[in-house]
Amino acid sequence: MNLSRLFILRPVATSLLMVALLLSGLLALRLLPVSALPEVDYPTIQVTTLYPGASPDVMTATVTAPLERQFGQMQGLTQMSSTSSGGASVITLRFSLAIAMDVAEQEVQAAINAGSNLLPNDLPMPPLYSKVNPADAPIMTLAITSPSLPVIRVNDLVENRLAPRLSQVSGVGLVAVAGGRRPAVRIQVNPATLAGLGLSLEDVRTAIAAANVRQAKGSFDGPDRASSIDANDQLQSAAEYRNLVLAFRGGAPIRLSDIAETVDDAENTRLAAWAGTPETGSRDGVILNIQRQPGANVIDTVDRIQALLPQLRSSLPASLDVQVLSDRTVTIRASVRDMQYELLLAIALVVAVIFVFLRSATATLIPAVAVPLSLIGTLGVMYLAGFSINNLTLMALTISTGFVVDDAIVMIENIARHLEEPGAVPLTPLEAALEGSRQIGFTIISLTISLIAVLIPLLFMGDVVGRLFHEFAITMAVSIVISAGVSLTLTPMLCARLLRAPEPQKHGRLFHATGRFFDRTIAAYGRMLEVVLNHSVLTWVVFLATLALTALLYFWVPKGFFPTQDTGLLQATTEADQSISFAAMAERQQAVAERLLQDPAVQGVSSFIGVDGQNTTLNSGRMLIDLRPHSARDAAPVVQQRLLAAAQGLPGIRLFVQPVQDLTIEDRVARTQYQLLLSSPDAAALGAATQAMQERLRALPELSDVASDLQDQGLQAYVAIDRAQASRLGVTVAAIDTALYNAFGQRLISTIFTQSNQYRVVLEVAPRFAIGPEALAGIYVSTTAGAGGAPVPLSSVAHIEERHTPLAVNHVGQLPAATLSFNAAPGVALGDAVAQVQNALEDARASGAVGAAVDANFQGAALAFQASLSNTLLLILAAVVTMYIVLGVLYESMVHPVTILSTLPSATVGALLALKLAGAELDIVAVIGIVLLIGIVKKNAIMMIDFALDAQRERGLPARAAIVEACRLRFRPILMTTLAALFGALPLMLGSGVGSELRFPLGVTVVGGLILSQLLTLFTTPVIYLTFEAWSQRWRARHA
Repeated sequence: MNLSRLFILRPVATSLLMVALLLSGLLALRLLPVSALPEVDYPTIQVTTLYPGASPDVMTATVTAPLERQFGQMQGLTQMSSTSSGGASVITLRFSLAIAMDVAEQEVQAAINAGSNLLPNDLPMPPLYSKVNPADAPIMTLAITSPSLPVIRVNDLVENRLAPRLSQVSGVGLVAVAGGRRPAVRIQVNPATLAGLGLSLEDVRTAIAAANVRQAKGSFDGPDRASSIDANDQLQSAAEYRNLVLAFRGGAPIRLSDIAETVDDAENTRLAAWAGTPETGSRDGVILNIQRQPGANVIDTVDRIQALLPQLRSSLPASLDVQVLSDRTVTIRASVRDMQYELLLAIALVVAVIFVFLRSATATLIPAVAVPLSLIGTLGVMYLAGFSINNLTLMALTISTGFVVDDAIVMIENIARHLEEPGAVPLTPLEAALEGSRQIGFTIISLTISLIAVLIPLLFMGDVVGRLFHEFAITMAVSIVISAGVSLTLTPMLCARLLRAPEPQKHGRLFHATGRFFDRTIAAYGRMLEVVLNHSVLTWVVFLATLALTALLYFWVPKGFFPTQDTGLLQATTEADQSISFAAMAERQQAVAERLLQDPAVQGVSSFIGVDGQNTTLNSGRMLIDLRPHSARDAAPVVQQRLLAAAQGLPGIRLFVQPVQDLTIEDRVARTQYQLLLSSPDAAALGAATQAMQERLRALPELSDVASDLQDQGLQAYVAIDRAQASRLGVTVAAIDTALYNAFGQRLISTIFTQSNQYRVVLEVAPRFAIGPEALAGIYVSTTAGAGGAPVPLSSVAHIEERHTPLAVNHVGQLPAATLSFNAAPGVALGDAVAQVQNALEDARASGAVGAAVDANFQGAALAFQASLSNTLLLILAAVVTMYIVLGVLYESMVHPVTILSTLPSATVGALLALKLAGAELDIVAVIGIVLLIGIVKKNAIMMIDFALDAQRERGLPARAAIVEACRLRFRPILMTTLAALFGALPLMLGSGVGSELRFPLGVTVVGGLILSQLLTLFTTPVIYLTFEAWSQRWRARHA
């Protein structure tokens, strides 16, 4: 049966079908979205609750724990982590990939509603949730500064005009205002004056709350007219509050201005942000960190923001400067653009290889049409499948270039051979096309099916890595299927029309020289093959040595997870002493920013400090460092080390830097790239274990930047209440708590409603009375009416102790937890670093430093690496087994598939050696390269064995004569297909543009594996074939 016959004889129909394929692909190219990687994010939601003045313990007990209890009952929740710090509770919820974000959102809202009755009554606002992964870096950072307007006014304009509009953009998950100082009226009380007048802070709070109201008052509806009722019940500014009467003493009014200063200031004075470039330096301002929803396309989202920005800028005062400080899509676009160039280069190289072998422009034209057509046709299926143009799908298409040309090469070479063969009756091009396509049709189908079989295991890879390579595998499979279709239809039809029998007299010396070179090469190969066949035992020894070397190299080559990308962005965390004040932290943070801006590779720095939903403690700060374009600076790891060295000289602060990655597996912000999580119901055991492990990890030379998020050395003024004395004086514990909260908690006591926003009234003692624990001596507490009602000094019912306290309480799965984060030292593979950490953990457990009650697990990338390590061998084994089954079905033989698969060890050795020589790690991308090699190198054996079996069955040749003839006849197409695949992968290996670190391992494995397997399998495959043939003949003779 000849599948190609109909298409050869109907050239118009065939051409029109191919035009339809081309048009569908070109249309899809315009519609396909562009992204860095396939969208594989876990559905992640962050719940933030702010409660100014509350300590970490209070936040944990009264806010975090009730919410965690509700969230813990949600279906599909895979991990829940929380951080409770002074005034803020942040809970991060990660759901399984099978849960839709909308479903997760509904579950979270229902859980918040169910737990709201257990939350404190005086929470200023309910818990807020955002569809955002906190570990994911912002897709865009805007810095808003002004030379003339105060930061409070800038913040007001940003919150009212910029942030709401940006939040409406499709794909935006959160617009976080960093360093935002919302306008407020601050009442700063003098406690001594207040006590002298017989008043307490609670009296002030009650009076202000009663004097500033905004509520319904009703209306009149008479016989003729209707009117509404309103009053001057709302106080709008600090000036209006000053004249507020609190009480009367001796008939004279006591006004608020008598006992307090009333100022227009910020709602939270312990927030600050700076933005700057090397030209402008670091300036005060407001930073907008725009984060995407998990699963949203980065480029589409940023394009929508960029389109909206001119309109938003025009709505702001001219004195406001809105600057794009960082944009994640710059490097993503550059990376995809470089990948597209490499794809075009691969096509050009492959076509050049074919031209060298076929020595005919018309013959070369056929694959030059077939290859782009197969790749463009693939785009149509990608669009229907909901894929995007990203680094992985483009890598799949680039590697496919070497695959898709194979079918065309095999078809053209066979038809050309029929035309060139000297026969009694020369064949016409049409007859040669019909005969050649009939003879090679099964080979092309078996090549295609066996190639797709290799990709099947990739589709069953689990978790986020499986999702990531799902698009890669399907894109490649589709391109291979379309290529087979084109090679069985368009290619033979064009051969029948374009190929001609060679006429030597019409060709020049180059044609004849290359012809003689190929003839001599094939003859030399034939002679070498005869020698090898005569020494088959030695060949088997070489084969078995290759098999053993494969195993040795697998354990020798360093292991990694996913290539570390250079995205042009670095994320930094600063950490100072746990008892540092806000003012001192601000000074140190600015010093770090100024130092970083001096580096020639840095283009801009945004930084902020203070407790909010993004930053959880006062002694830590966050930075986003935007680097100059790829071509104008050193590689990101070099810059990172330089920045760390620059910040080391600054006293009292430590800097941690990690590169921003397109693939974010973490759901918690850590100081460095890799994380070890310790958790235990016993907080004391957890603290001891964390300290012991941190010391051990810092001693390991394979690790660098070891840090812990366990912060238990903060300072606390502990008020020890004498309950008996308090009861005697008519003082309740609630009154003491209230007095302290009113004085030192930046308590929000009232709300000013306006047309555009709501502003708070903040009660506190004047800053000069809140410098340290000694200020507690000036606080007076209200007494019950039965005790006379006069306030009594706090010191009469309590004494003060200073002690250590946690700055933040971390939970994972409702249990206390601590995260040890670390980087692999320069030149150390992640696999080696993880192994050292595991050894240190085992030692710590053996010595009792880490007790049985403490659980220890890797998180994020380190956990995913562990999972991928166990799956790597299974993945390769699955590919080999799948290939064996498919080949066994195709050849109706249990033996021939083994002969074909004998090509694999040499390819694996070549790939692993190439990785080791290149200094690369065996990571997920390299493993995919090895799996693809399984598909590529077995083609050589298939082409040999197909022809040998055909010669044995059709012409009755003995096995040795058949395999020698097959090897000589198929040497040229084998060499062509191998070189085509090699040159298709070469741009990936040699590329040095943006994102090249992602493509490099794939190129290295394919090129290295092809070179070595080509050299060995041309000799080992015939020997193994003959050995198995001899065994099977003896077996048949014995059982005849």
